[in-house]
Amino acid sequence: MNTTNYQIVPLPKEQWKDTVIPMRYTTEEYYDVDMKKVPDGYDIAIHKCKLDKPISHYPEEYDFPDKLYQEHWEKAYAWGIVEEKEGGRELTACIETCPEEWSNRLMVTELWVHEKHRRQGIGHALMSVAKQQAVLEHRRAVILETQSCNVGAISFYHKEGFEPIGFDTCCYSNRDVERKEVRIDMGYFPRRRQKVTRGEVVIRKEEPSDYHKTEEVVLRAFWNKHRTGCNEHFLVHRMRQSDAYLPGLSRVAVVDGEIVGVICYSKAWLRNGGNTKEILVFGPLCVAPEWQGCGVGGLLLEETLGLAREAGYPGVVIFGEPDYYPRYGFQVCSRFGISTAEGKNFDAFMGIELEENGLSGIGGRFYIPEFFEDLPEEENEEFTKGFQAPPRQRFPCQWD
Repeated sequence: MNTTNYQIVPLPKEQWKDTVIPMRYTTEEYYDVDMKKVPDGYDIAIHKCKLDKPISHYPEEYDFPDKLYQEHWEKAYAWGIVEEKEGGRELTACIETCPEEWSNRLMVTELWVHEKHRRQGIGHALMSVAKQQAVLEHRRAVILETQSCNVGAISFYHKEGFEPIGFDTCCYSNRDVERKEVRIDMGYFPRRRQKVTRGEVVIRKEEPSDYHKTEEVVLRAFWNKHRTGCNEHFLVHRMRQSDAYLPGLSRVAVVDGEIVGVICYSKAWLRNGGNTKEILVFGPLCVAPEWQGCGVGGLLLEETLGLAREAGYPGVVIFGEPDYYPRYGFQVCSRFGISTAEGKNFDAFMGIELEENGLSGIGGRFYIPEFFEDLPEEENEEFTKGFQAPPRQRFPCQWD
């Protein structure tokens, strides 16, 4: 397989459920797990050792071989590399993940590359998909299990940034230690920057020389988040050409001379019967992926809401993430008697009043400038060629 030509594609559950993954490997080493009771607790040591003779493992030896979309992984999602063969398609590599919702971790439930395609970077590419999913879904860790005798896999996971987080000496049988097949749990933790203070961030108006860099930040922040690829960077480009765009309220966040975040404001309107009231909408509000979670978005939001209040705007209505904006005072629009232009309401449709009865005083239906909808896909594709965009990929968190 030419590694420059393979494509990682989604493996839909309805087509790939119960596909057996032929996990095979031979090892001459193992990690010896030694746990001893001592007066003040336990001493635990894990050391790589040489086997007396090689051990081979293969799916036929297990009553329950690895399969895609097993019943106990209810929210599993899989990707893989599929080769067209005479008489059908052949799976040559795959990765499956499943969110562990209660702990906000993402579990890699399966990872496999056919023997003839190993050491070509395919495993790294598959793991990159899982790591990207974890970032898009704001998971605090990526976890997986392997066995103490699968030294090759453990070495690979170490290179991918995983470290041991626990072990189980009787997961597969009561003789796991004797069989050199102790379960080892490993975890990868996406790097998080420390929270920034207002004094560490310059918040200023965007300058024409910033335009491409701002659009690049927007592209990286939204790429594959709500759809395959994105068009939010093209939206920013188009809105600057509209009289409804408000550069006087819009801001970029800069750290050490680098643009790391942006918020864009535009005029919007509430219409109730014959009455129309001008309000605000912002979007996008985004932060470069490597700066997410450290408070840049909140600083942008708080500062610009203050500017909007000082400018006399009565309120702001947005479409945004319902687990984020309420911490800054946003409420669902139904509380203000506001619906979308189509008469709908939902959790992601929110608003905030900047003066008393700024939104509830009129209520009605919410209308935004046409440029939010006028984003031809062909033009977006052409505009995106001016950036080094990552590969497009399907993820379960996407809306379409």
